Amino acid sequence: QDDSVFKSKGFIVGVSVGALVLIVSVFGLLFYIISRRRRRADDDVEDCETKYWLHSFWRRRRRVEEDVEDWETEYWPHRVKYRNVLEATKGFSEENMIGYGGNAKVYRGVLEGKEVAVKRIMMSPRESVAGTSEFLAEISSLGRLRHKNIVGLRGWCKKGGESLILVYEYMRNGSVDKRIFDFNHVMLNWEERMRVIRDVASGMLYLHEGWESKVLHRDIKSSNVLLDKDMNARVGDFGLAKLQNAKKEMVNTTHVVGTAGYMAPELVKTGRASAQTDVYSFGVFVLEVVCGRRPIEEGREGIVEWMLRFMERDRLLDSLDERIKEKGSFEADKVEMALRLGMFCVHHDPKVRPTMRQVVQILEEGRLRDVGDERERESMEVSLLERMKSSYLLGIGEGRQKQQQHPTFQDVWNSYPHSKFFESSDSIFQGR
Repeated sequence: QDDSVFKSKGFIVGVSVGALVLIVSVFGLLFYIISRRRRRADDDVEDCETKYWLHSFWRRRRRVEEDVEDWETEYWPHRVKYRNVLEATKGFSEENMIGYGGNAKVYRGVLEGKEVAVKRIMMSPRESVAGTSEFLAEISSLGRLRHKNIVGLRGWCKKGGESLILVYEYMRNGSVDKRIFDFNHVMLNWEERMRVIRDVASGMLYLHEGWESKVLHRDIKSSNVLLDKDMNARVGDFGLAKLQNAKKEMVNTTHVVGTAGYMAPELVKTGRASAQTDVYSFGVFVLEVVCGRRPIEEGREGIVEWMLRFMERDRLLDSLDERIKEKGSFEADKVEMALRLGMFCVHHDPKVRPTMRQVVQILEEGRLRDVGDERERESMEVSLLERMKSSYLLGIGEGRQKQQQHPTFQDVWNSYPHSKFFESSDSIFQGR
């Protein structure tokens, strides 16, 4: 009888209908889940489209208000508002101007409660957006440099196709150039000059070795070294600076960049900057600071050739700034060390020049340690003065020919077809 129940038509129909309902329910549940997920995906797409539209709207609005182009948004972390800069400098008023040269003027201002120096670089119609964006990409990177002997870059902005604006920390005591050559300023004494040389060496070591990429300044000179309120020297004006990666790869330059009198012979010939050409510029800067003489002046021999004559006669002290001599507050051995260091850095052979790490070590210890393993470094030391003197006596022994490897003012002038290049080293587009 029990078997007859299971075999009855009613039981079979009931089981079949139950199974069908179960299957339909399962498929219905799956369909519901899939549909819900699709709706959510559509909502997300709509959400994204809405967000994108809002982002585009605000970006367009910001572009209208601040004159921003699409490619500029990549560099926003270091961008400041033009209207804020305008307000900080009182509309770039003449009373706020603290310096000028070529196509750039520098203004003092107050931005967000802090004193700043605002450099306004006028752009000519021929400067392309590509060149400008490349410059800003580098500025965006250089803005992250942090060192006590580097002038801090606080930001930048752009006004149409007319000008680029760089905002730096304000250096209250002006440039080293003015403190040596401008009689309206208090002259740097001997101790202050040596401190300036050490500070600049420290800043350059950071640029060459202390950051994620090697930074070649390419325009080290007295007017680009500024003094803060405590008379600490800081390297500034990165208008010509270039980043160099770990493989020492850098964009080739087709034009000579730098300032006449500070450029290494190989830079004049090839137009290619390197750490060694920066060292050469530093060497000229050292000679300039110690001697109180400009590197190159029309109608006079360059400072390097001038110094070689003192080295030939072994009378380096005679080249010391006469005003320092009159005061008498200097140590002869320190003066001689600084001068020999300067000449070491401007050696005609780039391979002979020291690195900035060695320069810093020289200034701290008065001698240069050989490169080797730790034990060798502790046991073997080479006298700084002997190494420098011997390297230059070789050149002097061969007559005046070695001196001719240092470019004269005329050589530099003839190496570039347009005299406008020498109007100012502030131009940011040379060789880009």
